[in-house]
Amino acid sequence: MNGFEQTMGAGPLLGIAAGAIALILVLIIYFRIHAFITLILVSLLTALAAGIPGSQIISTLTTAFGSTLGGVALLVALGAMLGRLLEVSGGAQALADGLIARFGDKRAPLALGIASLIFGFPIFFDAGLVVMLPIVFTVARRLGGGLLRYGIPVATAFSVMHVFVPPHPGPVAASELLGADAGLLILVGLLVAIPTWIVAGQLFGLWIGKRIVLPVPDILSGGPQVEDRTDPPSPATVVGLLLLPLALIFLNTGLDFARAQGWVNADAEWFGIARAVGSTPVALLVAVLVASYVIGVRRGRSANEVESSLDSALGPVCSIILITGAGGMFGGVLRASGIGDALASALDGVGLPVFVAGFVIATALRVAQGSATVALITAAGLVQPAIAASGYEGVQLAAIVLSLAAGSVMLSHVNDSGFWLVGRFFQMDVKTTFKTWTVMQTLVGLMGFALSGLIFFLA
Repeated sequence: MNGFEQTMGAGPLLGIAAGAIALILVLIIYFRIHAFITLILVSLLTALAAGIPGSQIISTLTTAFGSTLGGVALLVALGAMLGRLLEVSGGAQALADGLIARFGDKRAPLALGIASLIFGFPIFFDAGLVVMLPIVFTVARRLGGGLLRYGIPVATAFSVMHVFVPPHPGPVAASELLGADAGLLILVGLLVAIPTWIVAGQLFGLWIGKRIVLPVPDILSGGPQVEDRTDPPSPATVVGLLLLPLALIFLNTGLDFARAQGWVNADAEWFGIARAVGSTPVALLVAVLVASYVIGVRRGRSANEVESSLDSALGPVCSIILITGAGGMFGGVLRASGIGDALASALDGVGLPVFVAGFVIATALRVAQGSATVALITAAGLVQPAIAASGYEGVQLAAIVLSLAAGSVMLSHVNDSGFWLVGRFFQMDVKTTFKTWTVMQTLVGLMGFALSGLIFFLA
């Protein structure tokens, strides 16, 4: 923000952050005030308490809200449209039946999780989750046992790939800052990501799914489920439609990776056009247009029927979009107020070993401001001088990057837009989201830190 310099110390700022989080929980859980209203109100109060100038408060709120919506609204809306087309055509049911026939009822969560690990290599967490949810919901309806049994393995798979494995932005940026080899980081990242998914996704998902049995929501279906169609598209057609946006997004992330390695000229016109085509909103738009024809018009549905199906997908996800944006607003206020910087500075001089210090700083930044990517990149910048002085290289340097990544995913809570995205898609209240999503993310962080530490000391 122009002209604003925080003068409060770390203690008062951390007290403001803790009070703001507690107020959010009290208003939502005990007073039952809508999460959207609560987040806006507490964001405003936090900005005032942290000393952000009155002339800059509204711009701070709207900028953070808008930047979050810019990454979420198009994605969620287009993903919901694609999901609705798959549902009404019978395609989601056909693919679910195919998965169950191939892997069996008991291994359905494993099959969904493995598919998500593969899909999660090129695409971001939220994009992959939205694309996979129609299949998750359909399998959960077909087999029973509650949503979490199937949803947690899928959400965890996308999460571990996003936080630990290039070409995702957090690990790529951290590797560039610290000088780690990106190719080696992919290999070491997979060694951390896959066992972490087995524990935090598969095992925890089955365990928590038995204790908290959630009904399968209709939120991506535009209302009650349609009757089973007698002429559903083949599972291969559905897989092709799911792979289409993933292939386009992979083009984009591949180009980013090539740019980071210096293989292509980032100023070339073709590079900019290719990146635009491979951006997540454009990739999903292309998928919706193709699906509208392939499993819509070509299979005998009128243009009016297809349009009606697409329109019915938007209403149920509006609340998700707005609450996620408000969660991003709260995190943006915490960043703008300097709370995250104050906490990081306080921890930077504690004197811990650099491997442990990086994890602790990244965890503190994650708790303070919500964004895993921001926490990872900021923590990497803070420990960069110490790492350069220590002379780490190769596998050890990759393990340090992964320890920072592990810290950046710890203890997700109400200032994390992902907390609201998953909680609202799964239609969980705040308490249940803490018991499921927050615990899962913390397991990912702890497992990632333990495994990266093992690799670091064995290298």
